[in-house]
Amino acid sequence: MPQKTSSDARFSVLILAAGKATRFRSEHTKVLHVLAGRLLGDYVLDTALGSKPECAWMVVGHEAERVRATFARSGLGFITQRQQQGTGDAVMAARAEIEKCASPALLVLVGDAPLLTAKTLQALTQSRADSGSAAVALTTRLGKPAGYGRIVRGPGGRIRSIIEEKDCTPTQKRIREVSSGILCFDREALLEHLDELTDTNAQKEYLLSDLVRIFNRRRLKVTAFPVAESREVLGVNDRVELARVERVIRRRKAEELMRGGVTIVDHRTTVIDDAVQVGRDSRVEPGAHLLGNTRLGRECVVRPYALITDSSLGDRVTVHSFSVVSGSEVAAGASIGPFAHLRPGAVIGSEAHIGNYVEVKNSRIGAGTKANHLTYLGDARVGERVNVGAGVITCNYDGEKKHPTTIEDSVFVGSGSMLVAPIRIGRGAYVAAGSTLTENVPDESLALGRARQVNKVGWAREKRKRKKAEGAAGGRSE
Repeated sequence: MPQKTSSDARFSVLILAAGKATRFRSEHTKVLHVLAGRLLGDYVLDTALGSKPECAWMVVGHEAERVRATFARSGLGFITQRQQQGTGDAVMAARAEIEKCASPALLVLVGDAPLLTAKTLQALTQSRADSGSAAVALTTRLGKPAGYGRIVRGPGGRIRSIIEEKDCTPTQKRIREVSSGILCFDREALLEHLDELTDTNAQKEYLLSDLVRIFNRRRLKVTAFPVAESREVLGVNDRVELARVERVIRRRKAEELMRGGVTIVDHRTTVIDDAVQVGRDSRVEPGAHLLGNTRLGRECVVRPYALITDSSLGDRVTVHSFSVVSGSEVAAGASIGPFAHLRPGAVIGSEAHIGNYVEVKNSRIGAGTKANHLTYLGDARVGERVNVGAGVITCNYDGEKKHPTTIEDSVFVGSGSMLVAPIRIGRGAYVAAGSTLTENVPDESLALGRARQVNKVGWAREKRKRKKAEGAAGGRSE
């Protein structure tokens, strides 16, 4: 096959994600493990699609249906590798799709390199186009290269072979340049020689890297594209490496936010997921956790050890220490906690106060409303400027079904009241402290639901006398 010198850098992408996470000691495939709030497979997939390929496929095998459902998106096809007999076998499984796509090059990616960038992939594919290589390997140099395939170079710096560590001689094991497992192929050369792969190696698998040796036998050029930042191209092989990469991602995220105008008092003790967004002049204090798809507006304050997950906070919101906010919306100027719990479906209005040991679930709390102490608001619609006293409970569950509570604007609910749903408290009404209400309250009314108080004068004194007399009788000797 003649050498090519075309500068056409168009390419397709094949992501290898079929294997079981053997070194993770897990029943789940590696790409479904969580890394800094996102799935491991999302990182490579987003990078691959962001590099603008003409066609894109993911090879699946273990937990194939779950992987398909999880990563399905426009422009991505799925190919099943039924036996999982190596990386070469994965590409063989994709042959029919590769033949249909007219891209000059095929970029083969591992599914567990979360720090990889689209810029590197584009440079790699351009390198292949400019050099006319049959294959270009993305390589790096490691001080401790154990576990990685070694790059054996020949005359002119070309790659003669990629030797997996199990197949290395003692001399080859001292080579510091290693393969990332990411290769860019001339599509025609790949398809012509793919069937020459065999499983005659220590792994007893069809290894894609063996094509390098095959290409050399056919006098086809194989070159390297080295990257200086090793962490960008190395995969996550076990949970120790997963933790190391997570630290890198979280540190980068913290630095990105700080450069964007956010104060993070101590990034080492603060946990911020990769997808989190925080507005300028906000402050995140030590021990805080911002997780999932959380969004914070400008000038927010998150006090120590607050936990916010998949929630949206407006400008100037304060979340005090030890509060938990999950799947909730909080409008501008509101104050949450300390020790508050906003459960999924909580919507808190502007300038509202949700105080210590207050729990809100699937409820809307109006602007300026205050529930400052020891309260449960579940399945409730609470209007504006409502005062909810300490110890108030919306009794929303009858043992079989949940029922709603509606509290209109400018209502005063006295401390220790039980509102038995379904119930409506009308606009401007008052609920006397200690009431248990089971009926609607009209606008501008006072509702009392207490039992009649009875005072038994001297009852406690007589009780003490009886107890003293009984004690004396019990201690008398016969």
